[in-house]
Amino acid sequence: MKVWDLATRLYHWFQAVLFIALIASGFSGNGPHVQLGLALFTLILWRILWGFVGSQTSRFSQFIRSPITVLRYLAGKEPAQPGHNPAGGWMVVTMIFMLFLQCFSGLALAGLLDNMPYMEYGLTDTVFSALESMHYILARVLPLLILTHVGAIVVYKLRSKPLVMAMLTGVQSKVTETGELYFVSQRRAITVFATAILVTVAIVAIA
Repeated sequence: MKVWDLATRLYHWFQAVLFIALIASGFSGNGPHVQLGLALFTLILWRILWGFVGSQTSRFSQFIRSPITVLRYLAGKEPAQPGHNPAGGWMVVTMIFMLFLQCFSGLALAGLLDNMPYMEYGLTDTVFSALESMHYILARVLPLLILTHVGAIVVYKLRSKPLVMAMLTGVQSKVTETGELYFVSQRRAITVFATAILVTVAIVAIA
């Protein structure tokens, strides 16, 4: 059953590549760390917007479930639905949120927010120091979160649920049929991505 559109799959793999490159350049002190961060920031902005206007399985409303539903799923009392399962949905939201915070703090540390309106009041020394600490902490927490994500993928693979293949082909097996899924035009994905690029360009231009 097709569950992932092309845009969502491309986002997933580009995010993975950019994250690895950022970790490598950040800890080594070499490479275009800021430029890579801007690319990831653009990608995260796109994903957040896509979570509201994208295809059915990519929307937050489709995969964010109540804690009770998550517990029922983990206990095997809730069937797997197309797309993210209840536990995986919260993992996705957590990663997007933490990556956004990491990118935002990185923009501040790079001085790209200094000329934004009212930043002279909001970006105080105390706030800057807090963002610096957050960037440092998240640089160590995010890899652990990714490892947890990979571990879950391995477990599902052992249970004959190939999540990696689904993100490559867009087709997911062993899910409960819920009728035809709604997929939006990929031209909308391009429009949303262009919007995210314009936001990033605007931030750099103002800086």
